[in-house]
Amino acid sequence: LSPVTSLIMFLLVFPFWAIGIRRIRETMNARSVPLIALLSAFSFVIMMFNVPLPGGTTGHAVGAALAAIILGPEVATIAVSIALIIQALFFGDGGILAIGANCFNMAVVIPYVAAAVYRAFSKNTPIGSRRRWAGAAVGGWLGVTVGAFFAGVEFGLQPLLFKAADGAPLYAPYPLAVAVPAMVIPHALVASVVEGLLTALVVIYLQRSNVGILEAAEKPASAGIEASSFRKLRWLWI
Repeated sequence: LSPVTSLIMFLLVFPFWAIGIRRIRETMNARSVPLIALLSAFSFVIMMFNVPLPGGTTGHAVGAALAAIILGPEVATIAVSIALIIQALFFGDGGILAIGANCFNMAVVIPYVAAAVYRAFSKNTPIGSRRRWAGAAVGGWLGVTVGAFFAGVEFGLQPLLFKAADGAPLYAPYPLAVAVPAMVIPHALVASVVEGLLTALVVIYLQRSNVGILEAAEKPASAGIEASSFRKLRWLWI
């Protein structure tokens, strides 16, 4: 991505960081911190499994959909951004200039899309409803697919906007007609499926063993989370 594109993406993601930090300040307490940390770590680990995909790119699940369901999309943006920033700074995964773009595509787009879909499915349903894990699956799949679409658009705009004097692309060389399908199709068939499946399985697990986590996600922040809920998460930690 060009430096101009990178700067624009930083500017786009910055308001969502501000909203997320404000929400954390309003909701964070000694009981909720471990859950935020757990989901950030979960996102960090799951993103390390990059799988080569047809079209010259790679794909991976993000864990952002699950974070959005449990923490809300605002806090999930911060949790996933932390994982992405650590990856870029200490592992060279994504690059420093690409932090804004990566955080927008994976820490903003995925959580907000997934949360919207999950809430549409789960509205006015009991905690144990099948519609909840179905909404988690669809939300996870759609969130990663839409995030991949945005990445494809960002790549595809580079040769259109940034060229050398002889017309050669200065940055990503493939046009929208190539970049968007190369990102969207493989992700929709592989990475998005993994994201949806993982999200649904964890929601099913929580429905059966720790409904307090799902209930707390729908209550006002001041309600807090019972300490016993974290003890029940020990198998999820493993």
